[in-house]
Amino acid sequence: MKKGTLKQILLITDGCSNQGEDPVAMASLAQEKGITVNVIGVLENDAIDEKGMAEIEGIAMAGGGISQIVYAQALSETVQMVTRKAMTQTLQGVVNRELRQILGSDTSLEELPPDQRGEVMEVVDELGETSDLEVLVLIDTSASMKFKLPTVQEALLDLSLSLNARSGKNSFSIYVFPGKREEVSRLLDWTPQLDKLTSIFPKLAAGGVTPTGPALREAVASFEKNRSLRGLFLRDEEQFLDETM
Repeated sequence: MKKGTLKQILLITDGCSNQGEDPVAMASLAQEKGITVNVIGVLENDAIDEKGMAEIEGIAMAGGGISQIVYAQALSETVQMVTRKAMTQTLQGVVNRELRQILGSDTSLEELPPDQRGEVMEVVDELGETSDLEVLVLIDTSASMKFKLPTVQEALLDLSLSLNARSGKNSFSIYVFPGKREEVSRLLDWTPQLDKLTSIFPKLAAGGVTPTGPALREAVASFEKNRSLRGLFLRDEEQFLDETM
């Protein structure tokens, strides 16, 4: 099984969208493009209503990811857990597809004998540490998130420290919604330097509506742009090597 690049959108929000296209449809589009969408619903003293809960679960399900409702105080631990659990879930899905191709359409990881299943899970765990990882963090900065943003900042810092311990390459990008002048704003372009997360903290400010669908659409487009840029750099590098040989 070859190492690939694991792609995740990590959506942090406290309620349901109220502007733009359907976020569940946008999450489904992300999954079609190989991007997992995970959603963390943040509580304080209040609660997320039934509609908000349904949307959070629907986005994660359509995006092939994980949803988790958590009080703000436990956000840091949850962000790390969801990110790593989604990595394992994605890799297990890849393993199951390969097993079906090799052993037949009805075979899955859970149906292997315990010793074989244990060996495969060791490979999955290793790939989780060595595969390249791209995480786009999508932060709801609508008015209701105002008092939760300091906790979001702490969670992002803890996540960067946790992922920095991996041997695989990490790349981060951060978008917020709504932006100051548009529905979605990019605060941090794709970078492997996780310490740059702290530079965006002063830019986090709450206010406005919740355009979750447009935010997810923009997040998917960001992965496409990042892939195109990587391809351009690789072509330039190959051309440079050809010219110098």
